[in-house]
Amino acid sequence: MEDPRATPLGRQSVSPTRQENRRRNLRRWAPRGAALAVLGLAATGCASNDLTRLGMPEPITDQAERVLSLWQGSWVAAFAVGILVWGLIAWSIIFHRKRSEQLPPQVRYNMPIEALYTVLPIVIISVLFFFTARDQAILLDTDEPADVNIEVVAFQWAWQFNYLDDKKENGGEVLFSETGIPNPDGTADPSTQTTLVLPEGATVHFDLHSPDVIHSFWIPAFGFKMDVIPGRDNAFQADLQDDSEGEYIGRCAELCGVDHARMLFNVTVLPQDEYEAWAAEQREEASQAELEAAEIEGNESGDAESGAAEPTEDVESGEGSGAEGAGAGGAGTDEEGTGSGGSDAEENEQ
Repeated sequence: MEDPRATPLGRQSVSPTRQENRRRNLRRWAPRGAALAVLGLAATGCASNDLTRLGMPEPITDQAERVLSLWQGSWVAAFAVGILVWGLIAWSIIFHRKRSEQLPPQVRYNMPIEALYTVLPIVIISVLFFFTARDQAILLDTDEPADVNIEVVAFQWAWQFNYLDDKKENGGEVLFSETGIPNPDGTADPSTQTTLVLPEGATVHFDLHSPDVIHSFWIPAFGFKMDVIPGRDNAFQADLQDDSEGEYIGRCAELCGVDHARMLFNVTVLPQDEYEAWAAEQREEASQAELEAAEIEGNESGDAESGAAEPTEDVESGEGSGAEGAGAGGAGTDEEGTGSGGSDAEENEQ
């Protein structure tokens, strides 16, 4: 009589004991693998805050907080997809190893699985697109009235910051300017880099302009950068947080020429009262410089007018002197000649 435990076609059966051992090994190694993954992620950051930011700098504006949230959400979606894929791979390796030469059941033309493979990526991309478009619209919104208006002029190879009384689109006038000086040797010197001074807790409007090539205005702590394009004035706004006081860095994020590496600038965020005192001092210096320039220009124009008038007087006086001298000399000569002629006649008569 045939043994009922025998399998057809020589198929090997797996004993319940062996299956239990596999499950036991999986339960033992799964926590260890998860702990190893967490340890690897922890090794990428110096602190828990750095780890949660996933390489992004600490934000100092409300817009940077939004960018950070979008960045973190994208990584969560990427980790979820990765864990799902890695889990399916591990499950296939552990539970579906080759046990015989028999062809395993095939799942070709399985409509539910193929629909899942098609619909799931579309859902993921649609969700990411929605949040990206929403945050981009908020980042580019410039309708809110700003406390500080700054025109950023990027040129080869330094930065100029013009502090305005209003937005450029509203005809803002320059109150004072801060301009960087490129080093002749092409190196970056912090002492010659211009400094962008901002007040904490304020809404700052930036108008971007370039007279030569494409640059990119980037303050990493803003979590946002924008191209500075010749012939096109871009603009954005940043809402600085109340606890954002400190020193930061800025740079050009677009390869703009041979000395692109030295297009750096400093960023200083001051408390509101200190910023107002600094701005008042800068306006006073700008007004004094304008007065001195006007005086110099007035003196130069006055010297030019007096220089043009003096030669005319000299010419007139010279002409008069010459005419008078010539007339006097001629008259004297004639009289003397006449007199001498008369004397000669008297002598002849005698």
